[in-house]
Amino acid sequence: MNNKKIEIYCVNTGSNMECEPGTSLSEVVKMFDVEMEHPIVGALVNNCVRELSYTVYKPKVVEFFDVNSSNGQRMYRRSLSFIMAKAVHDVAPELNVTVEHSISKGLYCELRAKDGADFKPDEQFVKDIKKRMVEIVAADLPFERREVLSTDAAKLFAARGQDDTAQMLLNRGIFFSSIYTLGGYENYYSSYMMPCTGMVSEFDIIPFYDGMLLRYPTDIDNFEIETLEMQPKLFEIFREHKAWVKLLGVATVAPLNKIVEDGRGGDLIKVGEALHEKKIAQIADRIKQAGNIKLVLIAGPSSSGKTTTSLRLCVQLAVAGLKPVQISLDNYFVNRVDTPRDEKGDYDFESLEAVDYKQFNKDILDLMDGKRVEMPFYNFQTGRREYRGEYLTADESTVFVVEGIHGLNPAMSNMIPADRKFKIYVSALTQAGIDSHNRIPTTYNRLLRRIIRDYQYRGYSAQETIRRWPDVRRGEERNIFPFQEQADVMFNSALPYELGVIKKYAEPLLRSVSENTPEYAEARMLLKFLSYFREFPDAEIPPTSILREFLSGSSFKY
Repeated sequence: MNNKKIEIYCVNTGSNMECEPGTSLSEVVKMFDVEMEHPIVGALVNNCVRELSYTVYKPKVVEFFDVNSSNGQRMYRRSLSFIMAKAVHDVAPELNVTVEHSISKGLYCELRAKDGADFKPDEQFVKDIKKRMVEIVAADLPFERREVLSTDAAKLFAARGQDDTAQMLLNRGIFFSSIYTLGGYENYYSSYMMPCTGMVSEFDIIPFYDGMLLRYPTDIDNFEIETLEMQPKLFEIFREHKAWVKLLGVATVAPLNKIVEDGRGGDLIKVGEALHEKKIAQIADRIKQAGNIKLVLIAGPSSSGKTTTSLRLCVQLAVAGLKPVQISLDNYFVNRVDTPRDEKGDYDFESLEAVDYKQFNKDILDLMDGKRVEMPFYNFQTGRREYRGEYLTADESTVFVVEGIHGLNPAMSNMIPADRKFKIYVSALTQAGIDSHNRIPTTYNRLLRRIIRDYQYRGYSAQETIRRWPDVRRGEERNIFPFQEQADVMFNSALPYELGVIKKYAEPLLRSVSENTPEYAEARMLLKFLSYFREFPDAEIPPTSILREFLSGSSFKY
């Protein structure tokens, strides 16, 4: 019998310790006496996310994380969703709950009968669900994970009316699948859970539109639920896209994969691209019909396809009889020496003060007044704004199309009369889900787009892009999302087929991320996510597609 102990290195304490093979992480954290500001909920083991129930049998590098970390927050939201699903099952077993999308600092959920009929909950129903959730949390039940034959798991979910889950498990092509049990209620979740329900105590659930809003702490510093923020325009875009993917029959992964199997991928590409073209043409028609719009401002988060959207809009504006002229906000950067710095002391190029918006306002007003204006050019090599004798004039039909992260910020165009401006918010708002309980975060879609683009055009590895992503997200939270509801129109740049296409391009890049780097955990998470999709044929994607901005092969010049 081999009683040889194994060595564990704990990153949190910077120390080594020996333990018996088969020791759980919950025991390891006690051995090292790790203390954190918030409850410890999991660990990175050799840079792979693991639950505290995970047992070690070989030497490992372990870094524990708390509920305030990005991995801890995901675990919290996932576990809270499971508690809600169990509460719905206990209160109304004839209903299934679907987690639709993130909005208003929460998760929007809808209810349906086993036959697919919609069920709109009243206030009392939601109160009953919340009461049962509170009881489940108070019982401090463990989230138990076990491996079962995928065929058996599929039968379980099919019998319960979760056909999307059943088909997804059968299509994955693996013998065994992990399912979770909570107080006798079983469900499938694509990643890990908190140790127990007692650690998921901060939440709320309220009636919201035709369903419920599941609220969780979004004030990360204080781990508190923030004030409810209504986002009616964004919600309407989600609802519109949801109706569209439901009509196409691709609301979840399983039917999308079936389209690939049946060789009907080209049909879905044509429909998706036609919808985009129709939406952009409708926006151009609105601008034309307004009669007095001179400035079109386009903003959106990273990798949302803003540039291609602006170029396609220019084409449609020309079709409508206008003269679109693109102006790049990059040329209005202040000289690098005048660029504000962030808390780390680095140049903060995403700050509003990094742009000379006063000069931008003056130039646009002069152009609107019929003056001839010399346009600036920003030299990124020297870090200075230059004037190279490039002049611009405008007439009654001219419309200036400007794309940039500050486009919706009122300060960016504060001198331009409101009735002369038209604001567009662009984002890739993925509505499809892995199944009814496992939604696809829009950030996954955009991060995968950016990983591919950064590699294709900027020479960055997936590891570098993943490392920069948290800073990008912070910039979006500060400079873009607070102003999105000020848009006159929102454009959803997500395509129903794109994640199957992205799979082929992103997987090799993600597999190149080294195990001994902090970015490995995120790369593994993205690979797991992509594993649900069948590779989608991309030969029929047109050169004007938004997706070509990231894959290459676009007919536009960027």
